[in-house]
Amino acid sequence: MDKIRNFCIIAHIDHGKSTIADRMMELSGTVSKREMKDQLLDSMELEREKGITIKLTPVTMHWKGYTLNLIDTPGHVDFSYEVSRSLQAVEAAVLVVDATQGIQAQTLANVYLALEQDLKIIPVINKVDLPAADVPGVAAQIINLLGCSRDEIIEASGKTGYGVDKILDRIVEGPAATACPSDTLQAALAKSSCSAEHVVATGPSTRALIFDSYFDDYRGVVLYVRIFEGEIPKNAEILMMAAGTKGLALEVGVLTPKMSPQEKLSAGQIGYIVTNLKTTREARVGDTVTLAKAPASEALPGYKHVLPFVYAGFFPVSNDQYKDLKEAIEKLALSDSALAYEPENSPVLGFGLRIGFLGLLHMDIIRERLEREFNLDLIVTNPSTNYEVVLNNGEVIEIKSAADLPDMSEVLEIREPWVKGEIILPKSMIGNVLDLINKKRGHQTSLSYIEDRAVIDFEAPMANLLTDFYDQLKSATSGYASFNYELNGYRSEDLVRVDFLVGGHKIDALSIMCHRSEADAIGRETTKKLKEVIPRQNYEVALQAAIGARIIARETIGAYRKDVTVKIHTGDRDRKAKLLEKQKRGKARMKRFGKIDIPSEAFTVMLKRD
Repeated sequence: MDKIRNFCIIAHIDHGKSTIADRMMELSGTVSKREMKDQLLDSMELEREKGITIKLTPVTMHWKGYTLNLIDTPGHVDFSYEVSRSLQAVEAAVLVVDATQGIQAQTLANVYLALEQDLKIIPVINKVDLPAADVPGVAAQIINLLGCSRDEIIEASGKTGYGVDKILDRIVEGPAATACPSDTLQAALAKSSCSAEHVVATGPSTRALIFDSYFDDYRGVVLYVRIFEGEIPKNAEILMMAAGTKGLALEVGVLTPKMSPQEKLSAGQIGYIVTNLKTTREARVGDTVTLAKAPASEALPGYKHVLPFVYAGFFPVSNDQYKDLKEAIEKLALSDSALAYEPENSPVLGFGLRIGFLGLLHMDIIRERLEREFNLDLIVTNPSTNYEVVLNNGEVIEIKSAADLPDMSEVLEIREPWVKGEIILPKSMIGNVLDLINKKRGHQTSLSYIEDRAVIDFEAPMANLLTDFYDQLKSATSGYASFNYELNGYRSEDLVRVDFLVGGHKIDALSIMCHRSEADAIGRETTKKLKEVIPRQNYEVALQAAIGARIIARETIGAYRKDVTVKIHTGDRDRKAKLLEKQKRGKARMKRFGKIDIPSEAFTVMLKRD
């Protein structure tokens, strides 16, 4: 174990994590020049197209007689749960900061996560070869943040490979793989009077932490694990301690980055286990794997279960595709532990699923995967967050959309989720951002500075940040600001449900929850947008926004006017009046029985920018 080093790479989006990982694999000879390509670890088509990492990826390398296990992590805030899982499987973290952009919001968030796990942080300034690089300025920011010396910061370029050998040398000098996570070791020491070495040597039998899992169509469930104690040989019977399920380790090995089978996985190693399990629910992320014949007495500390807080309705355009949609989501949920879903039925859209996500990018990725990989044609409703409703009898229920809200006579109060956010931006732009936060019903809690940058901490309701806060923030700061957030509990507010009526019929899928002070403006704005996307009919169609029985906004889509008098060649007014009256009666009848086909754009009208 003295020769094993486990580390991950953490950074803000686009600061060069995957590119540095490429150079490490090239330099250590893990991948030959012929097999090398950019962002080698980003294997998903969407990852390569968008240039972002979505799933964490482990890889084993060899450098100067040492085995290095690297986990490449995502940078976007929506996938920070992937980062927190990686950090629990390693002893060191390479912190990459862009020489042209300096410290950003997600850099800070990831540093805090790494410090919580008590990891050794190796600071790296990437992209030093760019003309706009400000190495002294960024170095000063890192020193200010970590309290390290200037000598500890490595200058590198992921593109040219400059400085990457120094990073690998520093990892080798760093902490070796430990046989116990620190808190488990402390607990073991507290119970006994022996030394740490003795606890490791004579401690409990095999324990491995599952930090990721996915479903392979041909091989079943594949687990990515970090072995803390003991060993898992090929064909051993394994037990998941939390789920209580047993399975077989059909194949074990390491990733280089292809699967390389081995006879066994030993303590300190990061590798994979191909099991005979049929679903990842039998081996959840964060569970402890042990040997069924000699199970461990105590499980490893797992992860807190991640809860989605953005919900949207996914409906197939044709109801025939509902079964395909359900099967597709079940397959995606096998490899995405943060995805939650339940059936939903709408009078207008038919059968669909209400799906929970960690943010709008997460939702966008899932929607694109459903359309591309499973050839589905989908209608996605406006994203909303979940609310807690306290009833008069004291019962608290959770609702995921405005359509689920009970009758207001039974409701005592409605609580909405608030977030704690952090924005990093140039000092000169503070006024614009504070104004934007106030418009979103938020308030600033603190203001601090890192060299020439300001850090604004604020609190705001989640619902107001959902749709276009990030876009508005980028506009207000000319693209220089970065934003990170986390959930901060529920608060009771004066919230109302705004319904939208099309031709007198309430469309549940369009209903939204909002603060009473914003209801009128949202009602007027949404009816105007609906007027643009709902097609004209042969009769007049009223678009209305209402709170309960009170109409707060109205727009009218005018009827197509067919000139029924064109066939009369005389100037007989009575005949013209007779024909026009007949047309009027026909339109009134149409209005009573006519069914308006609402296009899919109407359900995402809230996302449309002005």
